[in-house]
Amino acid sequence: MKLTRSAILVLLLLTFAACSGKDENKNATAESNAETHGIQTETSSDVPALHEFHEVIYQIWHEAWPEKNTQMLKELLPQIEDGFGKLQQAALPGILQDKQNAWTKGIQNMAGIIETYKSSAAAGQNEALLKAAEDLHSQFEQLVRLIRPVSKEIDSYHQELYRLYHYYMPAYDLEKINSSVAVLMVRMEAIEKAPLPARLKTNQTAYQQALIDLKSSLDQLKKTLQDHAPNDQVIAAIATMHDKYQHLIGVCE
Repeated sequence: MKLTRSAILVLLLLTFAACSGKDENKNATAESNAETHGIQTETSSDVPALHEFHEVIYQIWHEAWPEKNTQMLKELLPQIEDGFGKLQQAALPGILQDKQNAWTKGIQNMAGIIETYKSSAAAGQNEALLKAAEDLHSQFEQLVRLIRPVSKEIDSYHQELYRLYHYYMPAYDLEKINSSVAVLMVRMEAIEKAPLPARLKTNQTAYQQALIDLKSSLDQLKKTLQDHAPNDQVIAAIATMHDKYQHLIGVCE
């Protein structure tokens, strides 16, 4: 059967529409996957460059320094400079942005220690080199402590809170807000059941009160949602709960 010019045009348009639909679906899936990956990256309190730097720190602290092997300390200098260069370029994930000022100061302090390490090595000042190696290890430990979560339960809570506060609330995605609050309720129960972190034994009373306040603010947020309150009231309840979380972390520090 011979097709008319009009029929051919219609078939071409239908084919184009079908292909465009597939492309749009692919693009939508890709965008969704990219957004999910982005959120997961931002909610991980991991700094890979810090873990990599641990390799040379381990050799300094557990091999060269105990044996007072200053020659090994000198030989490790290229690895120190390489690892520190990567550390300087490392960006903190979104979930750790409140630590940025302290992190920047820690990196600056480490830079000064490494300069002392280098000058001591070059001048053959072995005692000064050993002291610089000790200071370098100490500063590394401070950076690790800075980004280390108080507990895995609190870190898990923070990861979901980050999604709620930085993604779902600004877009006012009510479905995701409700789902996120349900997740936070479960994770709050895990925090309450978990043993008190050892580092908080001396500040137990303040910690427990801060936790009670956080739980109360989360309960209030849930009630606000159940009451179908206006958007501004929901946003205010989320902000209050976020503030209570920050206070809890402040107590932990």
